[in-house]
Amino acid sequence: MGGSAAKGGGSGACGERETGRRLWSRNFGLFFLARAVARLGDTMLPVALAAGLLQHGYGAGAVGLAMAATAATFAGLVVFAGVIADRFATRTLMIWADIVRLGTQALAAALFLADHVVLWEICAIGLVNGAAGALFQPGVASMVPRLATDVQGANGAIRVAESVAQLAGPAVAGLLVGFATPGGVFAAHAATYAVSAVCLVLLRLPPPAPDSRPAGHATAGFRADLVEGWHEFRSRTWLWGVIAVWCLYMIAVWGPTGPLVAVEVVEEHGPRAYGLVNSALGAGTVVGGLLALRLRPRRMLRAGALALTGFAAFPLSVGLGLSVPLMAAGSAIAGAGLSFWGVMWATSVQTQVSPDVLNRIHAYDVAGSLAMMPVGQALAGPAAAALGAEHVLIVSGVTSCVVVAMLLAVPAIRGLVRVDTPPGPRAPAPGTAALARPE
Repeated sequence: MGGSAAKGGGSGACGERETGRRLWSRNFGLFFLARAVARLGDTMLPVALAAGLLQHGYGAGAVGLAMAATAATFAGLVVFAGVIADRFATRTLMIWADIVRLGTQALAAALFLADHVVLWEICAIGLVNGAAGALFQPGVASMVPRLATDVQGANGAIRVAESVAQLAGPAVAGLLVGFATPGGVFAAHAATYAVSAVCLVLLRLPPPAPDSRPAGHATAGFRADLVEGWHEFRSRTWLWGVIAVWCLYMIAVWGPTGPLVAVEVVEEHGPRAYGLVNSALGAGTVVGGLLALRLRPRRMLRAGALALTGFAAFPLSVGLGLSVPLMAAGSAIAGAGLSFWGVMWATSVQTQVSPDVLNRIHAYDVAGSLAMMPVGQALAGPAAAALGAEHVLIVSGVTSCVVVAMLLAVPAIRGLVRVDTPPGPRAPAPGTAALARPE
C-alpha cells in the first residue's frame, strides 16, 4: 500500500473526455448493465416477499424471518467466500452464483403462482440465495479495477445506477403485484439474474495479473488463506480503522435511523410523507454518485468523511420535528453525503489493496460493515421506549458527526493519498514461480 499524488482527473473538458474514454468500454458497459439490472431485481424482492406471504396468511414475523434467512447466511459466509474467490476464477464464481439464484427465484415464482407457499420452503430458498450472494459479492469489488482504468468513475457510475434502481425497484414491484401477482415479481427477479449472468459471460477480461503467492500455495489449506486475508486486513491501519469506527456508526446511527424514522414520519405525517422522505434520500444518493464522478480529491477518505457529515441532517430533521419539506431536504443531503463517501471508500480499497488479496479484504470489509447493523436495529426499539424516538434520533445525528471526527482523527485515514492505478500483485518470494488464476 503506497500513496501517490493523483494523476489526471482534471476538471476541464479534456479531462472529462479522457475520463469518459477510459470508463465506458464494452467490458465495463456489460458489467455496469449486470449490476444495474441485478440491483433493480434485488430492490423488488422485499415488496414481492411481503405481499406474497401476507396474501397467503402469514404475518410480519414470517416476512422478517424469510428476509433474515438470506441476510444471515450472506453475512455468515461472505468472509469464506472471499477466500474462495481469491483461489478460483472470480467471474466464473459470479456466473454460477447468478445461475443458482436464477433457479431459486424461478422456483419461488412457481410456488407463488401455484399457490403452494410454505414458509420453511421460502426460508430455505432464502438460505440458498444468501449463500450464492456471498459467493458473488467479493467479485463486485475486484472486477472493477480490471474493467476500468478510472476506478473512481466506475464506482460513481455504478453507485448512480444502483441508486436509480433503488428508487425504481419498489415502484416496479408494486405495479407488478397490482397487475399480476407476487409470483410475477419473483419471475421478473429471476430474469434479472439471467441478464446479469449473460453480461458476465460476454465479458472479455484482460489476463489476470500473475499470482504472487509461491508455487504450491494452491494446495495450501483454506484456513491458511483465511488467516492470510486477516493479516493483510489488520496490516492496514486506515482499513481496519474505518471498519472499527463503522461498527459504532451501524449501532448508533444507521441501525436506529431506519426504523425510527419510519415510525416517526408515518405516525406524525402519514405514509405519503414517508414515501417522499425516502424518495428524497434516494435522489440524494444519485446526486452523491454524480458528484463522485466529477470531483477528484487527493485525499479521498478525508473528503468522503467530510461529506458523510451531511448524513446527520436525516435523523436530526426528523428528531427535531421539522416540516416534511425540511425532512425531505435533510434526507436528500444525507443521501448525497453517504453516496459520496461510499464511492471514496470503495475506490480507496480497490486501488490501495493488492489484487491477489482484494477479494478477501473486500469480504472482511462487507462482513465488518454489516455485523453491527442488526444490533443497532434491535436496540432501536428499547432505546426509543426508554428515551423517546425523537431523542434517540437526535443522538444518532450527533453521533454521526462524532463518527466523522473519529475518522478524521486517525492520521492513516485522513492522510491516505489517492492512487489512480490499482497496485500490481505483491512481489513473489525469491526463487518461487508465480501462478496465475485461470479466467
